[in-house]
Amino acid sequence: MARSTYLVTGGAGFIGSHLCEALMLRGHAVRVLDDLSTGRYENLPLGAELIGGDVADPAKVERAIDGVDGCFHLAAIASVARGVEDWLGTHRTNLTGTITLFDVVRRMRPGVPVVYASSAAVYGDCPTMPIAETAEKRPLSAYGADKYGCELHALVASHVHQVPTVGLRFFNVYGSRQDPRSPYSGVISIFCERLRRGAAVEVFGDGEQTRDFIHVGDVVTALLAAMALRPAGAPVFNVCTGIATSVLALAHTIAALSGNRATIRHAPPRAGEIRHSVGSPDRARAALDLGPPVALRDGLQNVLDWYSTAD
Repeated sequence: MARSTYLVTGGAGFIGSHLCEALMLRGHAVRVLDDLSTGRYENLPLGAELIGGDVADPAKVERAIDGVDGCFHLAAIASVARGVEDWLGTHRTNLTGTITLFDVVRRMRPGVPVVYASSAAVYGDCPTMPIAETAEKRPLSAYGADKYGCELHALVASHVHQVPTVGLRFFNVYGSRQDPRSPYSGVISIFCERLRRGAAVEVFGDGEQTRDFIHVGDVVTALLAAMALRPAGAPVFNVCTGIATSVLALAHTIAALSGNRATIRHAPPRAGEIRHSVGSPDRARAALDLGPPVALRDGLQNVLDWYSTAD
């Protein structure tokens, strides 16, 4: 296998650190650009080069992009609450940072491919399930709006500046290294951390709202496959399982795997919460040659095992 050098923005974070590990296991060199605002230095695999800095800082991005063969762009502020409190600041990271990266690539490394993280948040409250890539984009958060903006600017990067791009719309990603105390954490990490201890969990509304939970290992597989694609036309794919799981079913499954009984406290429904979100994986599976996803029970056991070793 030819050794390549890849830049991973946000590489010290949850998804990014798993990607860095996978790249290094394949014999590649990895350079990480991360300001460590949410990522952690200890997440980085031994041998990864870290450049501390802001993805919207052109000078830092220029240093990071020098000599790389490809870029995975994962740096973002994913907290919806942060988008409400600091609309302009999150926009700077989530959209200006993406445009900064595209601009530096087209100036310094023309033709180098960029695989970037988009989100199911671009769809908003979609009325039809499963959600296909062709569904109308109606984001309901600043984060979703900025991610859709990333996709539009990727089209510009591709068509105007000949930068090969692939966007991946992540649904609900879970796995080891998600900090349950973080505002960026998903429901699975929170439930796993509490239910394994026999503590109660809070469920908003009736708990019958559904989500499409995809294991971080499957996300990494999709990222690597997308980098190998190197297409024209700036395609965007869902990264999901196509399987809907209710929040209540999730809690009971985690509790059973933990050997505990689920103690559930119902809180009032959250205003504006999307009731159902499940994606169609068909287009991504065909284009990226993806196999079956990790079964939810297996993925949840993996997370619980990680907590046990991290204690």
